[in-house]
Amino acid sequence: MSTNPSPPWRVRPGARTWRCAPAPAGVRAFHSALPGYAPTPLTELPPLAAELAVGRVFVKDESSRLGLPAFKALGAFWAVHRVLAEREPGPVTLLTATDGNHGRAVARAARLAGQGAHVFVPRGVPAPAVAAIAAEGARVTEVPGPYDEAVRRAAEAAGRPDSVLVQDTAWPGYEEIPGWIVEGYATLCAEIDEQLAGTGPDLVCVPVGVGSLAQAVVTHYRSRPAGRAPALLSVEPETAACVLASLAAGTPVSVTTGDTVMAGLNCGTPSSLAWPYLYGGLDAAVAVPDAAAVRAAADLAGLGVSSGPCGAAPLAGLRAVLTGAGAEERRRALGLDAASVVVLLSTEGAPAC
Repeated sequence: MSTNPSPPWRVRPGARTWRCAPAPAGVRAFHSALPGYAPTPLTELPPLAAELAVGRVFVKDESSRLGLPAFKALGAFWAVHRVLAEREPGPVTLLTATDGNHGRAVARAARLAGQGAHVFVPRGVPAPAVAAIAAEGARVTEVPGPYDEAVRRAAEAAGRPDSVLVQDTAWPGYEEIPGWIVEGYATLCAEIDEQLAGTGPDLVCVPVGVGSLAQAVVTHYRSRPAGRAPALLSVEPETAACVLASLAAGTPVSVTTGDTVMAGLNCGTPSSLAWPYLYGGLDAAVAVPDAAAVRAAADLAGLGVSSGPCGAAPLAGLRAVLTGAGAEERRRALGLDAASVVVLLSTEGAPAC
């Protein structure tokens, strides 16, 4: 019997019966028309299925998406398209705060549209990630504080009429543009449907920062007619488990974040827009330590999938849930057995540094 302790974990019975409206039509067609668009791979990894005693494990590999090393381009490109379509023609500066990949995607979208970008970066973001944002032509302001402080600074700077905040987290009074970003992520889920060719997943594991990608995943799988639906598991760093804490409290709460190698998930407050979807549609949430994410990234690399610690977090979370003390109870809570199909969302490639 394993002596591993139980992980920080929260299960929510009944989530598979919760329903919401679907994502709007037209997002996939927009992405498909972009230069360089192609569905990212859905790679089956039998060694992981054998290790975890499930039927099949697939990894959605977002290490190269529209020329960038993460899924964030899907939301940023769609949101910038919507922002510019609703403004009078003319110069505008797009502002955002980021732990790395979202800011680079906004900067890339701005450059392609002939507009300016100003990106606020919190402490702890690796220097190569900051340099990659600057290389897109964006002005970069490094903030000596956590992600939430960088968001506050970006929102303050966006008060001018020639500036627009393109942020992937929402709060009361600022939800339209974050909603467009979430809509953009729908393409990722649509690709999975096509790639599985009718073999729907039994579990989808999604990494969580403020919860926008998880909102898109919940929307995709909980907007279908009643019937067979997958379990949905969110995975966060132990040092920034704001969704886990919020689910435990039954209301959104902020947590004080610490340092983590999962920089893109180092967020202390759930998005106000995402929260109702997370509370209604997530079956469970788990938090993982840095060492587990680093090990998962190395293991994915050994199996031919390039993944950074954030992208590998779903594998770390799946291992935490399906092994150690209480694993059988957690397996039953998610409805998993030896024939189950699991999809892990690897949201970023390995760092270039």
